[in-house]
Parts: sequence; structure tokens; C-alpha cells
Amino acid sequence: MARFLQNNLSGMMKDGMRVSDDPVLKNITACKEIVRITRSSLGPDGLNKLVINHLGKMCVTHDAATIMKELEVEHPAAKLVVMSAKAMEEEIGDGTNYVLIMAGELLNQAQQLIHMGIHPSHIISGYIKSSEVALDLLGESSELVCKKVLDVRNAPEVELAITTAIGSKQPQHKAHLARLVAGACIGVCPTNPKSFNVDNVRVAKIEGANVGGSTLLHGFAIARDSEGTIKEVVKGKVAVYNCAIDNAATDTKGKVDIRTAEELKDFSKTEETTMDRVIGAIAATGVKVLVSTQSFGDLAMHYIEHYQMMAVKVQSKFEIRRLTAAVNAQQIMTLDPPTPEELGRCDLVKVEEIGSQKIVVFRQEHESSKLATIVIRGPTKNILDDVERAIDDGVNCYKSLCANPGLVPGGGACEIELSRRLTKLAEETAEVHQYAMRRYAQAFDIIPTTLAEVSGHNATNVITQLMADHQAGKVNHGIDLEDGSSLDMLEAGVLDLAATKYWAIKFATDAAITVLKVDQIIMAKPAGGPKARDAGPGDED
Repeated sequence: MARFLQNNLSGMMKDGMRVSDDPVLKNITACKEIVRITRSSLGPDGLNKLVINHLGKMCVTHDAATIMKELEVEHPAAKLVVMSAKAMEEEIGDGTNYVLIMAGELLNQAQQLIHMGIHPSHIISGYIKSSEVALDLLGESSELVCKKVLDVRNAPEVELAITTAIGSKQPQHKAHLARLVAGACIGVCPTNPKSFNVDNVRVAKIEGANVGGSTLLHGFAIARDSEGTIKEVVKGKVAVYNCAIDNAATDTKGKVDIRTAEELKDFSKTEETTMDRVIGAIAATGVKVLVSTQSFGDLAMHYIEHYQMMAVKVQSKFEIRRLTAAVNAQQIMTLDPPTPEELGRCDLVKVEEIGSQKIVVFRQEHESSKLATIVIRGPTKNILDDVERAIDDGVNCYKSLCANPGLVPGGGACEIELSRRLTKLAEETAEVHQYAMRRYAQAFDIIPTTLAEVSGHNATNVITQLMADHQAGKVNHGIDLEDGSSLDMLEAGVLDLAATKYWAIKFATDAAITVLKVDQIIMAKPAGGPKARDAGPGDED
């Protein structure tokens, strides 16, 4: 009872509780350490990280979202930064490393201000004011928006907009992949582009050949062989059943006494007659392709072959939904003949062999297919996974493009211009938070600095040259990663989405401000028993 008479906080709480007073500088240090991991992975010349997770799975990538997903960060302040990166991944699908690097640099600048004796409240006020101006500068009518994609169904314009995002992951194959992604997205784009669904662009990974052998299918591909001997159907009707194509089994067990050969023949003939009638009724509706989520019986396969129908088994409930969308069919729950509304149509269903893998392709010849599949080729599974991430970034960029068509110059040009304008704003401010505003402006220099460093160039010389060009009015000039010189990014075709910059700056600033506002960490004693792990997604898609 004596400990309850103590005046300190630990005396009022359960044993094992920990309290950390004035943790701002410790939190900033922890966040900087987590950011240091991914900083060298920025840009097309970014370095890879080899991550081995708790299950022993090895991953080699320079995609920040994947790296953060595989790491198990325990520090509460560092978790805030990681959560901001995950929010960026969900909102835009790209720019996670940008959020991490910017948040880390904002906290680094704040740390220097705290050492100078400036209170965190003044730093937060300056950061908020500067971020509002920065977000206004990235609006659709801003001078920083150097180009707009006026028609999201114009393939060359779309390719130009998404090439930079894809090139940051796969610089050697960016043109080919951008062409595939643009074709897939335009093919499945609805009448209202703002309703674009990223799940309508699928990926099928097949080992072998190289990335340049990747192709686009207007339709759907399943990585398995068909069930029967019929391997190709042209312009056929498709019926999708969510039940077994077989004789129905009774719920109870029964016994049949057969005494003569005639009785045995009649018993078998009844089964055959029933199955013949069921499959014949389905064939009478014009069905040429039977798809089932469950098994095909041997007797059913005999009559399916007899009526010249193709049989395809799709076990995944996710794949069956995408298939019904691709052929415009409806799932049938019982083994009855389909109605005209339940039937789908496909221009070509064919079993193709890519490498040593057989796949069933549901190909739609018209461009307005509801689903598109990009078949990725590559020598190893790790390369296939990395190409899939690049394609995923490209598809997400197209979705963002449908909502905000603005493009800004890449290669650090946008950041240098923001830094220049925000520095000018800080010089015109008389309040004490002008110091924080100036540091906020300087934080933007970390992006071109990092791009120059990972490309092997002298960052100081590069930044100096870019600053001089922007002062001279060349607002579109950024870093040429080949030789480290200054280059017009608009003419070079290196453009970033304005939406990506907007949300990245917003999330990075919010993360930095949240960390700076924490003045005390109170941690209860962990509960007993084994530590529970996140269940994770049920399907890799």
C-alpha cells in the first residue's frame, strides 16, 4: 500500500509501466534511423535491400513500401512515420520513399532548431504555415504544373505520365512496361474515368525469357491447363458454375441390391442418362466453355467431350470473380441450364504454353474489355516480383491521373523550386517561426541531394547549379542522372504526378508534426502469453 502514497506517476500505476519524459530528441533520432534504411533506395539508381523476414522469406528490392512491410518496427515514434508511408501507399500507390525521406529530413531540421533553443510549438507553427503554401503551389492552376493530361485515353500522353514512376523501379524496361500499362488501363477505363478500378488490371507471372517478352491480354489468364482435350474455342458462350459438374450425391447413405447383370446395366444407364440430359441441356443453350470452381466428374467429362465443350477449373474465388467480369457472365449456383443473362461471351478461349507453363487465356479482341492481364516474363521469381511492383505503381498512377491530370517536372526540379519560393516566404516573415519556415524550405533539398548521391555525383555541385538555374527562371530544370548536369525535365519527358507530390508532402509534414507534439511516452506492461502476429491478407492479390 505504501507505493500508492507516492506522488510520482509510477506509484499510481501497475508494476511494469514505463514513462519517458521529454522524448522529442530520442524520437527524432529513432525516426532518422528508420529513414536511413530506405534513403539510398530513391530513384532509378537506388540501391537494393536484402530483407529476410521472420518467416525466413528473402526479398531483394528497393521499393520502400515492400521494405517497410517486411520490417517489424517496434519504436512507437518510428511507427508513426511508417504508418504515414503506408497511408501514402493506400492513397496514391507510389511515393512511399518520398514520404519517409521528407519526414526524416523535416525532423532532422527540427532537431537542429531545438538545439538552438527554439520551442517545438514554434517549429510546428512554422511547418504548418509553410506546408499550406507548398500545397497551394502544387494546385492545378499553379505555375509548377508544367503539363496536363487532358485525355486519359490518349496512350502517348498516359505513357509519358507513368514512365517516371515505372522507371524508378525498372529503368531498363520502363518504355516497354509503360506501353503495356497504358494499354491495359485505357482498355478497362470506364465511361467516367474517376471510377477507374485498379483491380481490373491483373498480372500473371511466368518464369522464363526476359522482361521484354511481357505481353498484354485484353481479357483474363489462368495459370493452369484445361480439363479435357479441347484446347481452343473461338467466339463461344461461357457458363460459370459455382458447383461441381458431377452427379449429385445424396445426404444419406443407401444400399442397393443388384442380383443380375441386367439390373447393373440399368443402374449405370440411369446415371448416364441423367448426366447426358444435364450436359445436353447446357449444350443446347449454345455454351462452348464450361468453367467450374469445383471438380469435373469422369462421367461429366465424357459428355462434355461428346458435346464438344471446353472445361476449365478455377479454384480461387478471387479469380472466378475476375473471370466473370472479363466475359460478362454471372455465377450459377446449381447445375441447371444457364439463362441468357447468366451467359458470358469470349472472342477466344485458348490454352497457350509460355515457357513450360500452360495457361488458359480468355481473350477479348475488342478494346473495351472489363479486365486486362499483363503476362510478365522474367528469369527469376525475384525479378518477376519487382516488375509486378513497377506495374502496380504505374496502374495506381493512372488512377491518380484520372482524378488530377497535373504533372510537375521530376529529377528534383519541383523540390528546388519549392525550396526557393518557401525560402523567400520565410525571409518576408517577421515572427519567430520564420526559422522553422526556412528550415522547412531547406528540407526539400534532400530529394535532389539524394538523387545525386545515389547516382554517384557531387551533390553540392549539383544543388548549386540547380539553384542558379532556378534563380534565372529555368523552373523546369532538374538533375540529369547520366552526367549530373542540369536539364529541362519537361523536354526530357521526366515528369511526376502533382497528386503524388501533394500527398507526399502532406503525409510527411503530418508525420513530423505528430512526432514533435509528443512530450511524453507512457507504456503499460505488455500482456502475458505469446505475442500475437498480424494475420495478414488472405490472398496475395
